[in-house]
Amino acid sequence: MATELRCLDSMPCHNQQVNCASTQNPEPQQAGELIPDHAGGNSDFAGKLTLLRGRVSSSSVPAERDSQACGGATLNSESNGGTGNSDKPASDSLLGDCELSRQIGAQLKLLPMNDQIRELQTIIRDKTASRGDFMFSADRLIRLVVEEGLNQLPYKECMVTTPTGYKYEGVKFEKGNCGVSIMRSGEAMEQGLRDCCRSIRIGKILIQSDEETQRAKVYYAKFPPDIYRRKVLLMYPILSTGNTVIEAVKVLIEHGVQPSVIILLSLFSTPHGAKSIIQEFPEITILTTEVHPVAPTHFGQKYFGTD
Repeated sequence: MATELRCLDSMPCHNQQVNCASTQNPEPQQAGELIPDHAGGNSDFAGKLTLLRGRVSSSSVPAERDSQACGGATLNSESNGGTGNSDKPASDSLLGDCELSRQIGAQLKLLPMNDQIRELQTIIRDKTASRGDFMFSADRLIRLVVEEGLNQLPYKECMVTTPTGYKYEGVKFEKGNCGVSIMRSGEAMEQGLRDCCRSIRIGKILIQSDEETQRAKVYYAKFPPDIYRRKVLLMYPILSTGNTVIEAVKVLIEHGVQPSVIILLSLFSTPHGAKSIIQEFPEITILTTEVHPVAPTHFGQKYFGTD
């Protein structure tokens, strides 16, 4: 499970600029848009992903405690020639969990697939879906991811008294959790987190591409003053290349946050994006619903009505 983050009291603004390698964007980019992640060179990837569940009782997220036998559900691979609106599976191949851990990393966690999640993914990917249906399905899927992300946070045992006087042994969150959204698409996940944790503090990071150099640049970062003592739920719905998330994690590290206490909440990820992030930060935890060569990169535009 993920680590906890505390609420912001006063959130000082930390404005900073960080240059990084430029990322090619195959789709036209509007002014003020975030740098989209686009997968590349992963059309032949296929594998199996197994959900690794369990609670974290310490202050950091372990790399992986349980060694599991190789095996699991298959992942469909497809040609990466489109924008994510028309997806055609190409081939299936089987990779055991051991091979998956070697290629991507044991810190990649998937929600257990069922028909409900598959339907939500289908509506989000469907280019003919209305914006109302899209937002409703996206919010439902976000809520499922947030719930599982909270399930990764540390709990502690507690004793309560019921109205009948019965003593009940239960659990409660340990204090010290917070959320951080990568603007703009990450803001779509904020309400789902607040619905589950009404008092949680949420920081923000704005990463855009410089108009002249076309390089990724961190323009704005605002966190709780004691974020270095918190566990962070980092929110970004679509992982394609992973470059945006990598820059965001670097900013968090500059503010004293250790990668081991960061849980990245995402809806869709490409194999390349997940691998890039975990190779850069092996201790980070990624929680998503699907790893697929083609990600629905239109998510932010359609959710906020700018498509």
